[in-house]
Amino acid sequence: MKAAYFMKHGGPEVMQYGDVPDPVAGPGQVLIDVHAASVNGADWKVRAGHYAPITDVPYVPGRDFSGVVSALGAGLAEFALGDAVFGVCDVGQEAAYAEKVAIRSAIVARKPASLTHVECAALSLIGLTALCSIEDTLQLKSGETILIQGGAGGVASFAIQLSKHIGARVITTASAANRDYLRTLGADQIIDYNAQDFTQAVSGCDAVFDTVGGDVAKRSFGVLRPGGRAAFIASGNTAPVSPRADVASLRPKVGRDRAHLERTVALVTGGAVRVPEITIYALSQAAAAHAVSEGRHFRGKLVFKVR
Repeated sequence: MKAAYFMKHGGPEVMQYGDVPDPVAGPGQVLIDVHAASVNGADWKVRAGHYAPITDVPYVPGRDFSGVVSALGAGLAEFALGDAVFGVCDVGQEAAYAEKVAIRSAIVARKPASLTHVECAALSLIGLTALCSIEDTLQLKSGETILIQGGAGGVASFAIQLSKHIGARVITTASAANRDYLRTLGADQIIDYNAQDFTQAVSGCDAVFDTVGGDVAKRSFGVLRPGGRAAFIASGNTAPVSPRADVASLRPKVGRDRAHLERTVALVTGGAVRVPEITIYALSQAAAAHAVSEGRHFRGKLVFKVR
C-alpha cells in the first residue's frame, strides 16, 4: 500500500511517500481502507524527535482517519465489510497516513451519512480531545467563564463551540486575522495576542484551556480566580506545576473510546458544533502539510484525502 512515512527524525523534508507493507487485522481488529486522515500537532513532534526516538522504520505517522471496513479479524461480527467508519488510533499507535490501517473495533465508530470522510477525519481527535478536556477534566458548567488559548486551532475551535453549548462565557486568544472566524464560532471576547497581553485583559476566570504551551501556559495561571482550574494539552504528558496553591493544574487523559467519537459527531449533526475549516492535501504532500502544521499559523484542520 502507499503511505507517507519517515526513516529518520528531522524536519518536514524527511517525510517520504511510497510503498510499505499492508497491515493485517488481528483478533478484535478491523482493517480499514482509509479515505481521509488528518494532521495533528503531535505528528510533527513525533517526526522531529520530541518524543521517544523512533527505531522501527519506515514509520507511518497519523492518529485519526475515516474510511471503509475491508477485512475483519477472526470471529469479529460487530462490523460488516463495506461499513463506513472513523476513529482515532490507540494510545501509542500511529499509522493513519496510509491507504490501510488496522485498529481495535471497540474504538471505531460508524460514520454518519451526513458527514464526509474528510469531515470525520478532521473531527475525530479534536472532538475527542475537546470533550475529554472541557467536559471530563475541567467539568465546565453553564454560567462559568473560560479562557481558551489559541482559538483558531482545531481542538480549540471545537472547544469554543462546546463551551458555548454548555452555556459558558468564552474568551479566546488569536491573531487579528482570525477575529471574525472566532466570532462565528461563538467566542464572546477575542484577544489579539500580537497587540495585547492576555493577563492584562482577563482576570477571574473559572477555567483555562491551553492548547499553545510554553510561556503562554505558564502565564495562564494568573487569570484564574481562587479555586479555578486549568487544563493543558500542549505542555507534555504532565500538567505544568502551578505557581499558585489555590488553583488546579490538570492534564486531560485523552483516551480512546467509541462513546466520545459518537458524541463528537452527535454534536456536529445536531448543530451545536460545526466542522472546522479544512485544508486538503494529497498523501504525497505530507512534507508540505507538516511544514504548515509545524508553523502553527493556520486555521482549522489539515486533512489528507487518500481516496
